[in-house]
Amino acid sequence: MNELLWKPGQKQLQNANMTGFMRQVQKEYPNATVADYPSLYRWSIEHPEQFWSQLWEFCQVKYSQPYEAVLEDTELMPGARWFTGSRLNYAENLLRYHDDRPAMVFVGEDGYRSERRYAELYDEVARLARGLRASGVTQGDRVAAFMPNIPEAVIGMLACASIGAIWSSCSPDFGVQGVLDRFGQISPKLLLVTDGYLFKGKAHGGLEEIQKVVAGLPSVERCVVVAFVSEHPELPDSQKFVAYRDMLGQDDVPELEFAQLPFDHHLYILYSSGTTGKPKCIVHGAGGTLLQHLKELVLHTDLKREDSIFYFTTCGWMMWNWLVSSLAVGARVVLFDGFPFHPGPERLFNLVQQEGISVFGISARYLAAVEKAGIKPVKSHNLSSMRAILSTGSPLLQENYDYVYRDVKPEVQLCSISGGTDIVSCFALGNPVLPVHRGELQCLGLGMRVQVYSEDGKPIEQQKGELVCTAPFPSMPVGFWNDEDGSKYHLAYFEKYPGVWAHGDYAQTTEHGGLIIYGRSDAVLNPGGVRIGSAEIYRQVDRVPEVLESLVVGQKWQGDERVILFVHLRPGVELDGDLVQRIKLMVRENTSPRHVPAKVLQVPDIPRTRSNKVAEIAVRNIIHGQDVTNRGALANPEALDAFAGRHELE
Repeated sequence: MNELLWKPGQKQLQNANMTGFMRQVQKEYPNATVADYPSLYRWSIEHPEQFWSQLWEFCQVKYSQPYEAVLEDTELMPGARWFTGSRLNYAENLLRYHDDRPAMVFVGEDGYRSERRYAELYDEVARLARGLRASGVTQGDRVAAFMPNIPEAVIGMLACASIGAIWSSCSPDFGVQGVLDRFGQISPKLLLVTDGYLFKGKAHGGLEEIQKVVAGLPSVERCVVVAFVSEHPELPDSQKFVAYRDMLGQDDVPELEFAQLPFDHHLYILYSSGTTGKPKCIVHGAGGTLLQHLKELVLHTDLKREDSIFYFTTCGWMMWNWLVSSLAVGARVVLFDGFPFHPGPERLFNLVQQEGISVFGISARYLAAVEKAGIKPVKSHNLSSMRAILSTGSPLLQENYDYVYRDVKPEVQLCSISGGTDIVSCFALGNPVLPVHRGELQCLGLGMRVQVYSEDGKPIEQQKGELVCTAPFPSMPVGFWNDEDGSKYHLAYFEKYPGVWAHGDYAQTTEHGGLIIYGRSDAVLNPGGVRIGSAEIYRQVDRVPEVLESLVVGQKWQGDERVILFVHLRPGVELDGDLVQRIKLMVRENTSPRHVPAKVLQVPDIPRTRSNKVAEIAVRNIIHGQDVTNRGALANPEALDAFAGRHELE
């Protein structure tokens, strides 16, 4: 049994939004046996229409036309339809507050800070929406943003959504080809950009790069430039380019009109990582995104108006979309753009202290990196405001839990959450009324009929297998862009188990009703026919002080598969026989002989996707002599060179 690390106090239990929701369900359905979270979860998946309609009421979804049916064609997956007949607007739900309370705080890498209050945010969105309409943007048009994580990106999205146009964004570190691989597929009418961005203390990008992007997107009629690295950037001599401040105009603030649209109208286009070809363009609907995010923020994160919420993300990762939905709760959203270790590894903990952040979101990799850097905020920072830490991006290892409770804050709720771009939300996540156990995601998300399947498609309990969802949920993609017959969509999720969503994670349910994720199922190692999740090996290798980070893959070898471990070591450390033996011994003593790598090889860097995930599949392809068809999908594609042609693997 995994050790109990945290549990909610009586006051938190009583005041939690989850408890309030439970009371509402008990009142509306007195015959429903809902006495605690496990029984609430069972009710939510056994009575989906009752659950999602109660969530709609509890979170006070704003709409102009009520729904006629909560769920139709429930037997179809994909194909089920949610809240048919309803009319609403996503932006209207996020802009329900027009008061003087802080809505967004931005802190730049260089220390620049700005703040917008809810009334100011509402007015700026109204001005930009007027500018978009004047530029010819209408319902269904695509508006694309190639931007840092700054307030103008959020304002652009809200203005776009208010019209009923479709928003798609990438962070500026994607580069010209990376952004063309994505936006080139969706033909945006308008592009929102900055004159550069800051990273590690230097300015990057610029309008020369932007001109190349515009030249590669013939559909773009207008390119709106936000001044970011300079006060008055000199725009290219083209009628396509206009300054953001000119788009806002100088006139009185116009009335903000919210187009009233069906529940499943297109809101976002997000992208898969694209390491095996051009990224898939995943279309998400407004109502499903809104309702799912409200569930996760209000119930699972216990977000309230008095909270300040932060997530370290870029505009190219779905956690940005998730974070921004916090505006619907009236909370204070803290944005940061830049390198989280600039000027030092304590930077984000400084931000928690300075801004009074209560919900602090980061990645598992970030926690591992600050631990390796020797940062102990429990001794150096006042983190009294911080009640919860959220982590996603990769599995949170048991040792990461130890670090948080030993060196960060002993009385914090640590929530490992897991889902993805595919569902713009989570399958498993935190819970304010449940305890935290070492190495476990606290619970399955309400309304999500999640199971783990064996290889032959049978449900299994407390054993490793394929993470699946066996019933429809509102935030399933509306579809893929340019996939008229739905064949690409079907192939991505429903090919393995017909009528069942196969998510691609290798996971195990726990006796506490939680979940453990061992990595991507397509990266599972299989030496001697024994299936091993990569996280099982990372967990041990991360304990070796000399190792900064590592990557493990399976190599086909003599009719079987052997485990190959690549390590990125601390500066000045060389991989010798003694270190190799210590790494192998650490793995053997804490797992099994099957887990022990056949080869341990040193590399100068570990390749990662732009959402900061280890690129195991790309490395596996390279060591088998296969091409990586889309290096531009990686944040550091040059890192792949160290894996090619290794004589040790011949």
